[in-house]
Amino acid sequence: MRNKPLFGILFLVLLSSCKTERTIENRIKEDIEVLADDKLKGRSTGTEGEILAASHIANRFKDLGIAPKGTNEYIQTFTFTPKTDPHAEIQYGENDSKKSLTGRNVVGFIDNNAENTIVIGAHYDHLGMGDEGSLHRGEPMVHNGADDNASGVAVMLYLADKLLEGNTNNNYLFIAFSGEEMGLLGSNYFVKNPTIDITKVNYMINMDMVGRLKKNKTLAIYGIGTSPIWQETIEKANSKHTFDLKTNTSGVGPSDHTSFYLQDIPVLHLFTGQHVDYHKPTDDFEKLNYDGMLQISNYIFRIIAAVNSQGKIAFTKTVNESDDVPRFKVTLGVIPDYLFDGKGMRIDGISENRPAQKAGLQKGDIVIQLGEHEVTDMKSYMRALSKFENGNKTTVKVNRNGKTVEAEVTFFDNKKK
Repeated sequence: MRNKPLFGILFLVLLSSCKTERTIENRIKEDIEVLADDKLKGRSTGTEGEILAASHIANRFKDLGIAPKGTNEYIQTFTFTPKTDPHAEIQYGENDSKKSLTGRNVVGFIDNNAENTIVIGAHYDHLGMGDEGSLHRGEPMVHNGADDNASGVAVMLYLADKLLEGNTNNNYLFIAFSGEEMGLLGSNYFVKNPTIDITKVNYMINMDMVGRLKKNKTLAIYGIGTSPIWQETIEKANSKHTFDLKTNTSGVGPSDHTSFYLQDIPVLHLFTGQHVDYHKPTDDFEKLNYDGMLQISNYIFRIIAAVNSQGKIAFTKTVNESDDVPRFKVTLGVIPDYLFDGKGMRIDGISENRPAQKAGLQKGDIVIQLGEHEVTDMKSYMRALSKFENGNKTTVKVNRNGKTVEAEVTFFDNKKK
C-alpha cells in the first residue's frame, strides 16, 4: 500500500482546469492515486472514505463543466440495511437506523438536447479494511482497490472529458456507483429511482477492473448479445487489432451493467482480467498499466463514435449464464484466469494456506480434472467443485507446461478464513 498527500492532491486537482498544465492522459493516473490513497481506507460504502471519494469525483465533474444530475447536486444518496441472509433482497430505506448505511452515487450529465442518453458507469466503492469478499487472511488492512475499481472511474472521467466535444447525437450520463461490492446496490437503486427518463437510455457501458491490461492485450467484453449491432461494432472499433478480444454474449454478470440489462437496456462491460491482488490489500496504483487504460479509453470512444448516428439501438435478451452455475461449498483457493480460452481452467494466482497451495499447485497450471470430473472450462470447473464437501479429499490433475501432474487436495469450506 502507498500513502500519498491526499488533500494536497485534491487541492491541485481543483486548480487544474487548464489542459495545458495537465493532459487528460495524466489525469487517469492522478485520479487513481487519489481514489486509491490509504487515507480513504478502502472506500467502503457508507464510510468517510467513500464520502471523500465521492467528493473528488463530483469536483472532477464540476471542474470539467459537466452538469450535476443527482438528487442533491452531483450526489444521489440511498440508505439501506445490510442483509444478513445472502439470498434475501436488499431493503432500501432506514428500516433500522442503527444498522442502516448510506451510499452515494455520483452523477454528471452532458446535455446535447438529444432524444436519447448513453450511460457510462463504473463503481468507486471497495472493501474498506477487509469487508466481506476480501481474500486477505490476517489482521485488517486497507484495501485500496486501484484496479477494482479506481481504474474504471478514471477511464469514465477521461471519457467524460473527451465527450464534451463531438458525438452529440446522444446525451451522456456519467455515474460512479456506490455499493457494488455489497451487491450492485447503487446501480440497482439508480435504475429504480432514475434522475432522467430511463426509457430514453440508449445503452450502458460499464468499466470494472480495466487497469491491468496484459502484454498479450487480452480485453474481455461482456454483453455483446444485448444488441444485434455490438459484435460488428466492437470488431470494427478494434483498429489494427489492438486488443485480443474475448467476448461473452450475456448481459448478466457480477457488475453494475446487470442492473441496466434487467431494464431491457443494451449493455457492454469491459474487463482486463483477474490477478493475484484481487480483493487484497496489494491492489495498489503502482501496479496498473496506465498506457493500457488510455488505449481502452480510446477504444470505448471509438465504439461510441461508431454508433453515434444510428439512433436508439435495438435490445435483445440473452441467456443468463449464471442460472447454470451451481452453488458450491468448498474452494480450491485459486484465482482463475477468466480470459483463458483453452481446454481446462487456468490458474492465475494461488492464495496462501489454501488447498491448492498445500497441494503444490502453481500459477499457470491448467486444471483438467477434479476427482472423476473432467474440467474443460470455468463452468465445468464450478460444477466439479459443487460435488465436494468440506473435508473431502480428491486428486486434481493439471496440465503444467504440457505435462500432466497429479496432486491430492483436501477441500476447505469456502468461507473459512
